[in-house]
Amino acid sequence: MSATPTPLPSLLGLQTAELGAILTELGEKPYRVKQVQEWVFQKRVESFDAMSNLSKPLQEALATRLTLRSMTYARVEGSEDTTRKFLFKLYDGRFIETVLIPASPSLYGERSDRRTLCVSSQVGCAYDCKFCASGLAGFTRNLTAGEIVEQILQVEKLAGARVDNLVFMGMGEPLANLTNVMRAIEVLNAQWGVNIGARHMTVSTSGLAPQIHKLADFPLQVRLAISLHGASNEVRNQIMPVNRKYPLEELFPALEYWNSKKKQRLTFEFILIDGVNDSLEQARLLGEHASRLDAKVNLIPYNTVEGLQWKRPSERRQDTFRDIVASHDVMTTLRREKGHDIAAACGQLRLKQETEEGIITSPVPEKRKTISSGA
Repeated sequence: MSATPTPLPSLLGLQTAELGAILTELGEKPYRVKQVQEWVFQKRVESFDAMSNLSKPLQEALATRLTLRSMTYARVEGSEDTTRKFLFKLYDGRFIETVLIPASPSLYGERSDRRTLCVSSQVGCAYDCKFCASGLAGFTRNLTAGEIVEQILQVEKLAGARVDNLVFMGMGEPLANLTNVMRAIEVLNAQWGVNIGARHMTVSTSGLAPQIHKLADFPLQVRLAISLHGASNEVRNQIMPVNRKYPLEELFPALEYWNSKKKQRLTFEFILIDGVNDSLEQARLLGEHASRLDAKVNLIPYNTVEGLQWKRPSERRQDTFRDIVASHDVMTTLRREKGHDIAAACGQLRLKQETEEGIITSPVPEKRKTISSGA
């Protein structure tokens, strides 16, 4: 089997100084940087030969060094007025998902979310959360900063609408790809770039405590969501292998450090799974943790994943759990999510496509890269 050719670096992941260095090397004046960035991020051209105020030799020189698009649109599920899941094929033949969520009550900011885009940061995931589709086939590779940024540009074109909020909650563990995620956030936030406010970007993590410290020191005021899913080590260990490496005794001090560095309130994500983490004791502990750390709580009834045995609690149980958490003076949202009918748990559409194409042998292959297997 021939090796997949390495693609050209994506211009979408470059900082101004990096683009400037390339243009200087090509003998161009500094003003060319602004021209190129305007074509890419404001006019959204997809090829260098569309940049009409650049000379033909410069267009050709840039095309030999950089790319503007490295992924192709494969399919979409959902409709314009509902959650839509976009599937993209990468240069190496693998697939990722990006989910567009329409206007809904605010979860991460002070206003209605309007259009929120759930962005992937990796192909697959190594963290092997037992209820999650993203990691069923294990980890393949990190996405580049350019591939992360390109998801936003591609979806905005396909949807014909501006994205208002970004959540790094798609496929992968964002903090395991922190360098590329931070680089992408800088481009997405920059006025010369996509120009999305930092407070409208939320990074989610399963609990990588050392990386939380690094993100806390990142100068932009992004938001942080913790995929907690268990309010005690005993419960969390059952469903989240990461907790064995970074138990709550390490995670919570990292969150205290976050609070000391950032103005934005934490969010605890908590997927409710029947008979696993939906006990009244878990609700009480979750309320105590959230109150102590001044965190909001987002409760999400489990989204069925083919091949996994978990199921969601009854709506009555969900409501009782929510009320106990809220009784600790904690802002609590019960998210009976949009997109349940299109298998919107991130990773399912990608698994289906890659299985059909023979890229993976089954949605849960015997050999896969996870933290449990030493990846």
